[in-house]
Amino acid sequence: AKKILLTGINGQLGHALQQAFSGDEHFSGFVTGLDRDLLDLTDADAIRRAVQTLKPDLIINPAAYTAVDKAESEPELAYAINATAPQLLAEEAAKIGARLIHFSTDYVYAGDKQGAYCEGDATNPLSVYGKSKLAGEDAIRAVGLPHLIFRTSWVYGAYGKNFLKTILRLAAERDELRIVADQIGAPTSSTNIADAVLSIIRGWQQCGGGTYHLAAAGETSWYGYAQFVIAYARAQGIVLKLADTGLKPIPASEYPLPAKRPQNSRMNTHLLERSFALKLPQWQDGVKRVLNEWAE
Repeated sequence: AKKILLTGINGQLGHALQQAFSGDEHFSGFVTGLDRDLLDLTDADAIRRAVQTLKPDLIINPAAYTAVDKAESEPELAYAINATAPQLLAEEAAKIGARLIHFSTDYVYAGDKQGAYCEGDATNPLSVYGKSKLAGEDAIRAVGLPHLIFRTSWVYGAYGKNFLKTILRLAAERDELRIVADQIGAPTSSTNIADAVLSIIRGWQQCGGGTYHLAAAGETSWYGYAQFVIAYARAQGIVLKLADTGLKPIPASEYPLPAKRPQNSRMNTHLLERSFALKLPQWQDGVKRVLNEWAE
């Protein structure tokens, strides 16, 4: 791609992508990054104007409404950003012959499968957030332009709001934490996703398009995730108030939230590995990378 339009650069994934592009000699100088102030994804005219003005060869859209619980009371806003905006980006990209990369979520699944989900498995989102993200996927496919949709899971990074940073903050403030232990998935670093996307773009012409699972290797529960974060943070000298026995596993039923989450968020990534000859690292490696940056 000679010219790339990148949305949502103030989000954790958009920020990671912008950092990755700026540090890569093949892409540096060819990427126009837009934040919410420069591109309001609830404004259809603004979306059309941005694409037609910049005329990119490739649009990358990590921007999303990600407030999962708040979406239950703001469905119109969630659908505007997660469904309508991707459709408009796809339509405008098709008009100028551009390609589109879009990011979706494990929340498009109900989480009632025994094993890891494959791309062809039936979707059945449980929340407004999941439904709006699936609607965005379907809208892009309906336009019919060359595209890649990457379903990610449990995204975190050193930038932005996420579970890892919340756990560290709470562990520094409290003696005890109760964490859900019966929801399983793969915490996936925004930096690892960005690195993978850059690699994929270089070989896209040979690999075609479609929908792929892009998630870290391995699996854990939110409780297991928190255990690892706290143990590694302490090993790096990060001071925490949490007692040695202060982390308690609980079922999701004891921590009710407005939006229902899938119990099983495991995603099979074999299609991605075969198509693009790459595999994301184990989820623990991504956590270490972020915590090492913090410790430094």
